[in-house]
Amino acid sequence: MIILAIDTSCDDTCIAILKIKNKTLPAGKQETKIKSFEILSNIVSSQAKIHQKYGGVYPALAKREHQRNLALVLKQSLSEAKLLKSKIKDKKLKTQIKIQKLEKILKREKILFDHLKKIFINYQKPKIDAIAVTIGPGLEPCLWVGVNFAKALGFFWNLKIIPVNHINAHILANLLPQASSNFQILNSKKLFPAICLIVSGGNTQLILMKNFRQYKIIGETRDDAAGECFDKTARILGLSYPGGPAIAMQAVKIPKSNIQNLISKIKLPRPMINSKDYDFSFSGLKTAVLYDFKKRPKKVKTSKKYIRKMAKEIQQSICDVLIKKTIRAAKNYKARTILLGGGVAANKELRKQFKEKIEKELSNVQYLMPNIQFCTDNAAMIGVTGYYYWLKNEIKNWKKIMAKANLRIN
Repeated sequence: MIILAIDTSCDDTCIAILKIKNKTLPAGKQETKIKSFEILSNIVSSQAKIHQKYGGVYPALAKREHQRNLALVLKQSLSEAKLLKSKIKDKKLKTQIKIQKLEKILKREKILFDHLKKIFINYQKPKIDAIAVTIGPGLEPCLWVGVNFAKALGFFWNLKIIPVNHINAHILANLLPQASSNFQILNSKKLFPAICLIVSGGNTQLILMKNFRQYKIIGETRDDAAGECFDKTARILGLSYPGGPAIAMQAVKIPKSNIQNLISKIKLPRPMINSKDYDFSFSGLKTAVLYDFKKRPKKVKTSKKYIRKMAKEIQQSICDVLIKKTIRAAKNYKARTILLGGGVAANKELRKQFKEKIEKELSNVQYLMPNIQFCTDNAAMIGVTGYYYWLKNEIKNWKKIMAKANLRIN
């Protein structure tokens, strides 16, 4: 089976093509058959440079860039997967009739229509079996471009569409790329229940996972997500967007030698770290950074030492809260597995400290972290998730697909 996957939930234009096939693994005296996910292509077109001057994603601008990029990324993805084949001349005439109907589907996506019709006119239908697309949660203008794009492909190529929950995809990103080993882990009933921490620019959630497609949100942010906090505090310090990588880069530059006393006194709060629930709040951390920054003399707050020390403290504060809440949830729910997902899960210090803490306090608990390239938004994780929805027959005709910006995991 081959799935074409699409994600436009935020500012990255993502298309991937996955091939699902059977794989046999030795398991003692018997052999175990599992599914293997082969990534034929996984293209991510980033808009980070475009949004840098805003210190965050500007939805209308992101939507326009998706309209411009999707057809180009599709062509690149199909080419890389060796599924792009030119049409013969006589079939191009038949295509023109469908193009007229396609224009009605994409009547609100004129830029996208102009780019996409060239692909339909010049290339054959690729050998794919279904289309998986993110329908939410995310930025609504961005989601709709991806959904309308999927609808156009579904109509023109006569393919069913699999609507995918973006948060669910971040969880199942743990199946990529070492799909064989992690597939066995996640498919083992002995390793449920699991606690999943999804932490990104738009979401910070603790999810109880009883099995595939059996989820319950036990905690989430009451205001800013952790990734959003990274972006906002980075902007205060004059660092680039996205804020997470920019702050991490500064944090590792602190020399081992002592920093001047004034700067070494920086101590930020750990919001809600001792609350009895599993909710998060990071807006207060952002405010604390702003107050500290304003009270410093200009010479101090623009110095490399101050910025690096503050960056390290911001990162550590977020790490402390995320780790303590997750570990406590795992203990209380007697979890057998802890899973991480989302863009902030790419933070090397968070990954390192998580691993150390779990091995120290929960040595009998299995933990999974996606490969760093699959933490941030990508379509490969949408394809994997789409496959599981396909198995449950959660597929729809292209006419019935809708974007849902506030979609919840269930």
